[in-house]
Amino acid sequence: MSIPTAFQHLVDDAAIFPPGLAPLPDAVTAHLDHLASAHADLVGPFVVDAARLDALADHGAPGLRVSVVLPTPADVADVVARADAAGLVLASLEVKLGDGDPVAGVAVVAGATPDGVPAYVEVPRPTSPAWPAVLDAVVTHGLRLKFRTGGTEAAAFPSEDEVAAWIEAAVAHGVPFKCTAGLHHATRHTGATTGFEHHGYLNVLLAAVRAASGDGSAVRAALAERDPVTLAAVVGGLPADDLVRARTAFTSYGSCSIAEPLDDLTSLHLIPQTKEIA
Repeated sequence: MSIPTAFQHLVDDAAIFPPGLAPLPDAVTAHLDHLASAHADLVGPFVVDAARLDALADHGAPGLRVSVVLPTPADVADVVARADAAGLVLASLEVKLGDGDPVAGVAVVAGATPDGVPAYVEVPRPTSPAWPAVLDAVVTHGLRLKFRTGGTEAAAFPSEDEVAAWIEAAVAHGVPFKCTAGLHHATRHTGATTGFEHHGYLNVLLAAVRAASGDGSAVRAALAERDPVTLAAVVGGLPADDLVRARTAFTSYGSCSIAEPLDDLTSLHLIPQTKEIA
């Protein structure tokens, strides 16, 4: 099976995080199965929090590519050393800025991250007074942006305008970004059991394409589209070069399920059908 370039390594495997909360041994086994499957090229690194990093060595996964979520910038140097000691490949770092000075925190992350390891900084919402300074610091230090697009309560989901502001800023400054939480399906939708307003990963991808033109209204329209067939037709009809540029901006998103995006992309005819989900 050939995964189109637009969707290669789009989904980072965050199975151990909410709402999936898979036990670590089960999640590692499932991740290795994904990497051995026909849809392997859809899958990014295994996402693990710093607290459970050492435990990965106990589950038969030497050489596993991991993206580690850190609670503060001060933890970066320790996590880098622990990943190396555990025989893991550090694909990226995802760093929360904690309660201290966020701009100083960005500098700490930059100083402690090894060359060649992408470091994503989880940034404040665009409505926060800290956002412009954090953005400037990330740009200055050559780091990446991480946008939290959902959570376990309605307030954790940013509005379309907020996500648009994030994406427009990232694209305008040439800073890659990833998303985390809430992107359970391809298209913007209302959660059937929670009523939460979820963003869709295809919406984000199209918004990244539109942001390159500098048309803010088109970015917001891309994020607002709720019809899967319409959205898939637009994305599927985009020039390949536009999608490649958009994926340079939108590198991936963390998902507690690989099956959901695989099913969505297949049902929308954006990737080929496989026997595994037939």
